Amino acid sequence: MSAAESLAYTYRYAFASKLVSQGDGLGLRLATCGGPEANPHFFRGRLAHPKEIADQLLTLGHVVSSRFYLPNAMRLIDPVVTSNDNMLRFEGFSSCCSVYARADIKAEAFEIEFHGRGTTNVDFNSGMRTALARIRPRDEVHLSVGADELALVRGQHTVVERKVLLPVRWLRGFTEVQAYQLKLRMRYKVSAPDALRFIQGMPRSGGPKQPSWVVPIGHGIRLSQRESKDGVRVTGTDRLRLLEGLVGSATELHIWDAPGTGTSAWELVFPSGRFTLMLSPELSRGFSGEGQMLRQLAGPRWQRALLQVRAELLWQSRIDAPGIAQRCNLSLPEVQGALATFAARGLVGYDAAEETYFHRELPFDFTAVESSQPRLKSARVLIAGGGLRVLQRRGTGDAIQAVVMVPGTGVEHRVYLSPEGDKCTCPWHAKNRGERGPCKHVLAARILVEKNGATTVMAEECS
Repeated sequence: MSAAESLAYTYRYAFASKLVSQGDGLGLRLATCGGPEANPHFFRGRLAHPKEIADQLLTLGHVVSSRFYLPNAMRLIDPVVTSNDNMLRFEGFSSCCSVYARADIKAEAFEIEFHGRGTTNVDFNSGMRTALARIRPRDEVHLSVGADELALVRGQHTVVERKVLLPVRWLRGFTEVQAYQLKLRMRYKVSAPDALRFIQGMPRSGGPKQPSWVVPIGHGIRLSQRESKDGVRVTGTDRLRLLEGLVGSATELHIWDAPGTGTSAWELVFPSGRFTLMLSPELSRGFSGEGQMLRQLAGPRWQRALLQVRAELLWQSRIDAPGIAQRCNLSLPEVQGALATFAARGLVGYDAAEETYFHRELPFDFTAVESSQPRLKSARVLIAGGGLRVLQRRGTGDAIQAVVMVPGTGVEHRVYLSPEGDKCTCPWHAKNRGERGPCKHVLAARILVEKNGATTVMAEECS
């Protein structure tokens, strides 16, 4: 990643995250940055399952401080926390972006004193992780997200500035994780004891260089080096050891995969909620480098829906896309395209277990989707440069079929657009076969063809 691919951002924390005395027990105070006002206080409650929730947050801390590819590179340790209707969600990536983790904690897991709505980054420092590790099941623990009024009344308000480079890859990672989650299907449900035995059998480091397959055996699962059409493909199996300290207190493990992608999700179920670990197809393929959302982002259909759908985002933990389409007199593809655009700006995520989008706002913004999507930006440059030639086009919407010649480096590439899947003669497409989303030539061809709407063309036309 070059310096040009980073966004300078200054975090301001009112205090360092820490464990403090609170009445007869302990209070976990998370320093926050961002939100509608400076250091907002939008959630406070007593943990009904203190050890269980602490372990989930501690595991999330292990994820965001881990790196499985190029291990000596910079680490980022600022997860995102969202409070909405009936859920408190913590999200983060490993520093290499090959692992995504989310803790979905139900409102019922707290004796809530205050429950507002908002999203922010939290300071997940080593001191706070140490404090989480010390929490016991019988401890009286209150979780506060934001600066609470007691700290201000006591006159201990302190602003800590920490200027960092916020990588664009995190924003792209949130976009791509949503795209993969839309494809996830449930494969296996495993009891906690069987899941613990499986996780403890994972390699301590490294693991097989080639893909492995998780297959059923009796009531449990095992790892096989033989390809299985019924198995779940996993590369970099040592990443699963991140769950080792958490699985023993879960009630069940749910295993998901996105067919044909090599992406898997491992969901632990608790009385307090769920903890999900999602693995990218390869250690060297962080979610930020994928391109599953690019076709939707390139299309024109979401443009007119953008403002209407944005007005419907009210911090819901479940976004009803069909309902929005009906209320706003939009088609479902238009609403889904708008949600894809908002995902690229950090405004929405997707919960596969609930089969729904949820609203959250990351503490940074982009004025254009292309600024975080290099392939889409390159496609726009190709169109601006001219030279695209449409040889054939018929149909409209998702039924478009076309053949387009797109300029390359010293050569023209032939692009085939169809409902069954787009193809290009460029080396990038030949290598990836659509597994990492469309190439820039396919994107350019699709933008050019779709913007002209319904038409049938059989003769060559110039751009």
